[in-house]
Amino acid sequence: MLQRILHHYWRYSRGLTLGVRGAVFDAKGEVLLVRHGYVHGWHFPGGGVEAGETMLEALARELLEEGNVVVRGTPQLHGLFHNPAVSVRDHVALFIVRAFDWKGQPRPGLEIREATFFPLADLPAGVSPGTLRRLDEIAQGERPAAVW
Repeated sequence: MLQRILHHYWRYSRGLTLGVRGAVFDAKGEVLLVRHGYVHGWHFPGGGVEAGETMLEALARELLEEGNVVVRGTPQLHGLFHNPAVSVRDHVALFIVRAFDWKGQPRPGLEIREATFFPLADLPAGVSPGTLRRLDEIAQGERPAAVW
């Protein structure tokens, strides 16, 4: 409960928020999705860019924290999105990550309940609408939308 309150405080106490998410694809084309303890559904792993961090530094940190993923090489920026469902101040950069090492299933905790690779043709129930839209864009080679 305290974590949820702090998350809401953090979200509304800043003038502008910038987050990063990773569309992490393994050699089989499966995508890594996470299920959080504070929001429903399955999402790309990611989180906020902290003061003094670059987006790529934040991405590497968040992927390690949430998915046990160590980024190798340079991820490809898929798009920068306004995310008004979270806040009118929120923006998200989505990177495609294909070069990485996976250290196995992370231990479930308060923030991340599960982190698993899924085939695109067999995604779990409850994948967030924004995540589904981004997966469709990536799979179809479409230009990213402006809004998450």
